[in-house]
Amino acid sequence: MNRTTHRLMDLAEIRIRDAGYGGFSFRNLAADAGIKSASVHHHFPTKALMTAAVARRSADRFFARVVAQAGETPDDAIAAYRSAFKAELDRDGLMCLFGVLGAETGGLTPEVAHEILSFFQRCIADLSLRIGGPNATTRAFQIMAALEGGMVLARVYKDIKAFDDAVAVLV
Repeated sequence: MNRTTHRLMDLAEIRIRDAGYGGFSFRNLAADAGIKSASVHHHFPTKALMTAAVARRSADRFFARVVAQAGETPDDAIAAYRSAFKAELDRDGLMCLFGVLGAETGGLTPEVAHEILSFFQRCIADLSLRIGGPNATTRAFQIMAALEGGMVLARVYKDIKAFDDAVAVLV
């Protein structure tokens, strides 16, 4: 991936995390990057393909941050997820890309919706395995709901403490 492609993906990710799928256009990205709109199309033929690529890259970064550690407990696994979500808020106050796009799934193209579903399926499967027990899958869904809901509340309240309050039950 060349520098311009990487920069365009960074800019798109910020805009999506701030305003959703409808919150950016190739014209916006071109202006932000100081290039022509046609140049954006050179790197990404469609907005959907760009968004899917941004989602895949974001998922890869996320799963690299929450990788299982030797000897970890279920609480350690939950803490890793909590920390990864909190890091997004701490970085720039914006929500998780997948939470934003997940809320828009009904209006997204199939390739983007697939990436969003894939992320959540991977999270549920990974958490279920790492926390174990008879209700592991149900617990994984609850954890993900608390984390994403906490991000929504932090955004609405414009206060990261709302996230901490919402996910306090996970600690």
